[in-house]
Amino acid sequence: MFDDGAPIYRQIADQIKAEIMNGSLEPGGKVMSTNQYAAFYKINPATAQKAFRDLVEEGVLYKQRGVGMFVAEDAREKLAGDFRARFFDDVLQPLIREARQAGISLTDIIDYLKTQEGVLK
Repeated sequence: MFDDGAPIYRQIADQIKAEIMNGSLEPGGKVMSTNQYAAFYKINPATAQKAFRDLVEEGVLYKQRGVGMFVAEDAREKLAGDFRARFFDDVLQPLIREARQAGISLTDIIDYLKTQEGVLK
């Protein structure tokens, strides 16, 4: 499950976010405890705890003392908004800069996108 590309805690957080986005974890749904997570994936509990702490700080999960961790009601919307912002900043802004340098107009880009089967559906 884990690769060497990113810290394990970040990979755990990303996996939980992906499960929220694909509907495997639903709003209000209970998430495995950090100890269960650590035992299941055979990792240090502190590593799992850091991932969960980050997700709580981001507002994706919330903790009910003595009960467990749960998916925030607006987690999916929040994650979608975060993805959208990163997409514009990390993908479209560099694309626009490169298009300008290459002399490609906005109209050319839009026309191209329209020719791609189902690209914006």
